[in-house]
Amino acid sequence: MARLSIRVDLGPDHRLGPGKVRLLEAIAEHGSITAGARALGMSYRRAWMLVEAMNRGFGAALVESQAGGRAGGGARLSALGAEVVEAYRAVERAAQEAAAPALHRLAARCPEGAPPTKT
Repeated sequence: MARLSIRVDLGPDHRLGPGKVRLLEAIAEHGSITAGARALGMSYRRAWMLVEAMNRGFGAALVESQAGGRAGGGARLSALGAEVVEAYRAVERAAQEAAAPALHRLAARCPEGAPPTKT
């Protein structure tokens, strides 16, 4: 089945796409940047850099961290972070629905599993 992969360009150095949104969802699901990164096969450093870039781009924290200690550390999405994920997923759903007929036509012309031909 053909599907779209959406990247939203919000500014010159500010983009939001499926990888960043999956990272936010993984952080929300696993309760920490470390565990979210691990679930995606990503290094903590890379995940932290992506979170910092998103925080800068939106001008506020999408992920709120809690330092370790007796109660343990962790991270969760801020209200803005949850809103960003939902808005991105809404854009994705709307685009997929709008593009479905054209995607179906394209997919019908591309036998599944067939390697692309050279032009």
